[in-house]
Amino acid sequence: MPSPKLRVLIPEQQIQRRIREIAAQIDADYPEGQLYVVGILKGACIFLSDLVRALNRQARIDFIGTASYGRGKTSSGEVKLTRDLDSTIENADVLIVEDIVDSGVTLTYLKHVLEQRKPRSVRIAALLDKPSRRLRPVEVDYVGFQIPDEFVVGYGLDYAEDYRNLRDVCVLES
Repeated sequence: MPSPKLRVLIPEQQIQRRIREIAAQIDADYPEGQLYVVGILKGACIFLSDLVRALNRQARIDFIGTASYGRGKTSSGEVKLTRDLDSTIENADVLIVEDIVDSGVTLTYLKHVLEQRKPRSVRIAALLDKPSRRLRPVEVDYVGFQIPDEFVVGYGLDYAEDYRNLRDVCVLES
């Protein structure tokens, strides 16, 4: 079987510049109060780390785990909660941080789960948005980049747990 080829879609410098812009908007939108930044494991961990370091305000970090892809390139359509939050989010502003919004199934499920916990607000930040693949409507408040319908890896995104460490977002070509 031939090795997959990688084509850079979004270089690291462009990603970092856009993260600084998103952080400035978050700072403006949340001038006071407790902000909980909730990363969806595992893919969002790198984006979340760079995003919170770019903020000029205090933010608490927590993680939640979901599974919908398994080891394939397409979503199973079924979302499972694999790790829950460590703290309560009642009366707090919550920012869900996701690596990529594809079908919208995971974020629709997760936003509903978190809203049941009575936060003051729930917003979503995603590094990548693939609107052409939507199965469920989901409003993403902060979008890094809209991308075409290609399978991407790098900067936290994986294929069967590989490629997360790439500094660029790349298209995985076979």
